Order: sequence, then C-alpha cells, then structure tokens
Amino acid sequence: MSQERSTPLVEKKSGAEGVDTQAARRTLQGIAANIGRIMRGQAASTRKLLAALASGGHVLLEDFPGTGKTTLAKALARSLDARFKRVQFTPDLLPSDILGVSIYDQREQQFRFHEGPIFTNILLADEINRASPRTQSALLEAMGEGQVSVDGDRRDLSDLFFVIATQNPVEFRGTYPLPEAQMDRFAMQFPLGYVDVAEEVAILTAQEHNHPLEALQPCATLAEVLNLKRAVQEVRISEELKHYAVELVGSTRRTPGVQLGASPRASIALMKTAQALALFDGRDFVTPEQIQELAVPVIAHRLVMEPQARFSGQTARSVVDEIVKKLRVPA
Repeated sequence: MSQERSTPLVEKKSGAEGVDTQAARRTLQGIAANIGRIMRGQAASTRKLLAALASGGHVLLEDFPGTGKTTLAKALARSLDARFKRVQFTPDLLPSDILGVSIYDQREQQFRFHEGPIFTNILLADEINRASPRTQSALLEAMGEGQVSVDGDRRDLSDLFFVIATQNPVEFRGTYPLPEAQMDRFAMQFPLGYVDVAEEVAILTAQEHNHPLEALQPCATLAEVLNLKRAVQEVRISEELKHYAVELVGSTRRTPGVQLGASPRASIALMKTAQALALFDGRDFVTPEQIQELAVPVIAHRLVMEPQARFSGQTARSVVDEIVKKLRVPA
C-alpha cells in the first residue's frame, strides 16, 4: 500500500455558491487534453471517466493486464491538484488498512485515530477483486454516502471523493468476485481495450527513455473540480428523457435471461453521467445520444444473468445493447 501527493483536503462548505458553467467546460476539456498526452487512443474511455468524476460517481475498470488501467487512474490524479492514494488489494488486506485504526497513545492516555488511505480525494483500488469480501465492503459506505463509520464514530470524507477500481477479467485464482451490492455502487464499469498499431507505436516512442507520466503537471485545482460538479447539476434534462432513462433501466427487469435487473440507482447514475457528458460536449441540456452512449457502461455491470443465458452466450452488455436498439427514442 503506497501513498502519493498529500496536499490538504478541502473542507465541506455550506451555502449556495455561484456556478461558472463556461469555466467548468474548460476544466473538463483541459483535464481530457492533459490525460490525452499520456493515454493514446483512449479518448472514449477518458470521456466516460470524466463523466463519472463530474457526476460524483465511481468507476470500475475491467480489462486485461497492460491495457493502461492504472496509468489512466494516475494520469487523472496527476491532472488534478488534489490528494491521491493508491491501495494494492491483496488477500491479506484488512478493512482497517483502508479505513484507518485507533492506536493507544501512552503519553496522552487515550486512543488516537490514524486515518487510512480512504481519506483522500482520488483513491485507486488496484485489483480490487483480490481482497476478501470483508475488505471490499469497507468501501461500501464511503462510496454510497461519502462517509465512514469507525469505532462508532461517523467521519465525513471530502466533497471530492472519487474511487477508481481495477480488476482483471481473466484471472480467477486468488480472487473474490465483487458482490452485487458492491457492483451497484459503481456508476460505471468499462474496459479500455487495445489501441491500434499506430497508437501503440506512439506509446513505444513516448516511453523510449522514460514514462511521460512523470512529467505530467496538474491542470485543474480542487476548487475547479468542485465547481465542475456543481455545474453538472445545472445541465437540463427533459421529462421525456428522464422517462427514457427509466425505461431503459426498467426493461432489464423484464428481459428473458436476466435474473436480477438494474436498480433505481442505475437510473440516477444514467441521468447524472449524461448531464456530465452533455457539459463535456458543450451543451446545457441532455440529448438521447448521450444517454445511449452511457447505457452499457452504466447499466450492464449491475445485471445478474441466469445460468442458462450465460451458457447460451448471452451477456449483460448484449442485453443492454439490444434494449437500446429496440426502445423508442423520444422525439
């Protein structure tokens, strides 16, 4: 378990504050451009990652080793002037290794709480499925409510608390599949995929002498990211598109082969991430195309397929794809 950059956390503030939408758009585009200097051929993944960040969700990256999952997380962290910590999940990792622990101070004659890595702005949970369910569950309250309960006390996390978790889809020895409740806490799950030949050659050239990540500098402050999150809430979404999003999610509960459909939390995540994507695209309102673009990464990982459906080759992603194709799009 390692820690990186330790700039102070911004305390929670109360009261209404002005939202600069234009500045928020520039912040999003600046972060995307900064990440693009490191992540070649991953513009689509960067869009989704930033949509989750701006909407207050969390992301699970699932792909083969070496595709850049950890690099993408680090590139985002280095692009922000915020606290970043990484936890390498292993079978012997304990909940206290993430949340923190109270240690008795003999001089003061009392217990003092020592914060764990969860008290940060951006947390990289690397290979999250290598830890036991007990340890994985240490993230549930933090991801869902922005707080943790330790030793009977509630401790609030920062206004900016963003979890990026990674896992390998092909290694099963020594891993623990994430339970449905944990999966439902992630706003999105998506792979990065392999880049084309030209982009891979460019990656080789960029890393010929050293990793370009080492030279990446912050391009956004914590205050700018918080303004970005507030600006997302100002993006309009029509009642017709709200019904469209709910129907997309609700259709998974009625589709043959699906044992457990997506919950209302999926509808909320779909709406909020679509608002963030609209802001990224320079719009002050959501379009059906933005909802369709995010349907699979937001909904598919929440579905539980029936065994017969899995054996016949049906997947959660294909189910959501089919629903998107068949459902009538609002005019």
